[in-house]
Amino acid sequence: MLSKKELKYFSSLLYKKYRDKEGKFIVEGKKLVLEGLESNYECEVIIATPEFLESQEEIFDSETLQNKRIEKLSDREFIKLTDTKNSQGILAVFSKKKEKINYSSRLIVGLENISDPGNLGTILRNCDWFGITEVILNDDCADLYSPKVVRSTMGSLFHLNVEEDKDFYNTINRLKINDYEILCADLTGENVFQCRLDKKKFVIVFSNEANGPSNKLLSLIDRRITIPKLGQAESLNVASASAVILAELCK
Repeated sequence: MLSKKELKYFSSLLYKKYRDKEGKFIVEGKKLVLEGLESNYECEVIIATPEFLESQEEIFDSETLQNKRIEKLSDREFIKLTDTKNSQGILAVFSKKKEKINYSSRLIVGLENISDPGNLGTILRNCDWFGITEVILNDDCADLYSPKVVRSTMGSLFHLNVEEDKDFYNTINRLKINDYEILCADLTGENVFQCRLDKKKFVIVFSNEANGPSNKLLSLIDRRITIPKLGQAESLNVASASAVILAELCK
């Protein structure tokens, strides 16, 4: 049974300040919880409502949940731990991981100033879809472990090496020195469907949709690439654009 102190502690993880301080985050929903449990993330506790426990009894008999701490919580108390209106009635608390990306990977994705949680989560999901495991985030991206980002990844967070890099631009420069071709998505770039990459390893950086790549980033890149426009739309959503560009780069 959760104590009042524990309930208060876990509810604090809805806020970035406490997620950063404690190194933990909340994952909500049946699919995401199971994805997390099957990953190498450490789970501290699983919390579910009585209704969920009764209706999903077979889940709790599975090997995945053996030796896991499982707590039952009333609906009234459960909503204190969630930021959704229509919860499925299950969540889990996981410990963050300090990832270090594999610098020998053929393709690395960089994300600069992606401030919208939905866009960030969807881009990570796109990376997972195309088999890209190495992702670097700069400091001004949305919080990787916020409930909205975690939900938007649809479980892909648990399949990727995502490094929150306080030294983002120096890392990009180091990759360039180590024979990576540095690309960025930009409206003024060359046609992604026609460009031919000069090197065998490359980094593609997606930046803030409204402002585009920063001057600091532009000083480091080798090439800008874009999706050619055929209609009248001013721009593509950055998450949508990432799917198109990654599909082409992964061919």
